[in-house]
Amino acid sequence: MKIHVLMHVPFEDAANIGAWAEQRGHTLSYTRLYDGETLPAMETFGMLAVMGGPMNIYEYDKYPWLVAEKTFIKQAIDAGKKVIGVCLGGQLIANVLGGNVIQGTHKEIGWHGISQTPEAGGSLFAELPKEMTVFQWHGDTFAIPPAAVHIAASDVCANQAFQYGDNVLGLQFHMEYSQESIEKMLTHCSDELVEAPYIHNTETIRDGYDNIPIATGWLNTILDTFTQSA
Repeated sequence: MKIHVLMHVPFEDAANIGAWAEQRGHTLSYTRLYDGETLPAMETFGMLAVMGGPMNIYEYDKYPWLVAEKTFIKQAIDAGKKVIGVCLGGQLIANVLGGNVIQGTHKEIGWHGISQTPEAGGSLFAELPKEMTVFQWHGDTFAIPPAAVHIAASDVCANQAFQYGDNVLGLQFHMEYSQESIEKMLTHCSDELVEAPYIHNTETIRDGYDNIPIATGWLNTILDTFTQSA
């Protein structure tokens, strides 16, 4: 399968989605929106991965490419492509499907627990544990779009994941992050590590690196199921 990746900043790439793709023999291509690269023709890929970024999805004045990106994501969904989004990517997908994105009550940064919802039983999360520790780095949160299934929540952020049909998955958290990914976030976004109830410090974040292989296994399970009918 040809997988196309939308990147919003240089330090948030496909990470372990890319590693999974390589292991499974899929090919990757990229649009680096921050560099003004052109979006591809719809027929050139089968799956779209929309990555994270520190911007808000409504900051059109600073990031005018957001307008074309949203249109492109909606076109990919309507064309029946497999579409997955993480953090900012999940927010963009939620928005084009009719879900608002707002500032959360608290920022979540670090290792936090999420729980599957009662509706998750028939979803892409069906083979995962009911309770999971995952990496978070977000301030905004999405509403669950109309006709989508709410599949994960946390104590501080009710809407952590949704599935729309069998071809769209939106995640607020980062199962795709490698240790290198998190180190990049610590380098580029360390100003966000302030004293707050749900923000971990650098030491606590690094102490949680043993969670990465487990989360990567969950990610691989999701992606294998997600693409088996492609």
